[in-house]
Amino acid sequence: MSMPFYVAPEQMMKDKADYARKGIARGRSLMGVTYADGILLAAENPSRTLHKVSEIYDRIAFAGVGKFNEFDQLRVGGVRHADVKGYEYSREDVDARSLANAYAQWLGQVFTREIKPMEVEILVAEVGPQSGGGADQLYHIDFSGTIYDEDHFAVLGGEADAIHDRMEAAFTEGWSLADALKAAIAALAGPERTLQPSDLEVAVLERPRERRAFHRIVDGELAALLGLGDTPPATDDAGPGAIEPPAAGEGSGEPSADVAPE
Repeated sequence: MSMPFYVAPEQMMKDKADYARKGIARGRSLMGVTYADGILLAAENPSRTLHKVSEIYDRIAFAGVGKFNEFDQLRVGGVRHADVKGYEYSREDVDARSLANAYAQWLGQVFTREIKPMEVEILVAEVGPQSGGGADQLYHIDFSGTIYDEDHFAVLGGEADAIHDRMEAAFTEGWSLADALKAAIAALAGPERTLQPSDLEVAVLERPRERRAFHRIVDGELAALLGLGDTPPATDDAGPGAIEPPAAGEGSGEPSADVAPE
């Protein structure tokens, strides 16, 4: 009679965690950082269609690193969760904390019950009506469903510790969008690289906007903020329903925007 195969629960959890961390570490990083008039979300992502950063609801944004098809499923699920809650109750009842808790439950169930964990880390950000006093919220949820309530900025993806240290040294309370963007790009790039606008995906949650706070910064507006030109700002806000238009290759099993050619 053959002996049953047994793996200690502690070893199984450790193996799952190591597997997920290795998958996430292969991807490019992203950052969410507060500034005077909102929250900046900046990611190293050369793809123009496979977005890491998207709108979820009125003043809430989502960002993810790791396997694109996995964190995009979470994004779509978050949009549906927020829309249903806003319809059944009120739009004011939809907040980042409850959405982050829902994501933590989904990821935690997959991590504990499934053989393969999700190779993702996600960020849920909500901009408050006024700066200071904890009005802006940044919730970092890892592959195991653990939530981290971040202060001022959050870093996800490969080399997160080194990027966090560089950003911590540069962070200034109440700085402008241009200063925050330049510091975020410098932290993501590190001392040995230079990131061009074509290598970046940038969006903001703008505090002055009354309802739909999400705004994607592209092309001329991005170059102007970086001091690379004086092209007038472009407008590229998310459409109704906070769901990005389907991009070629989405849901087709393509690996990820994270593994695009360098």
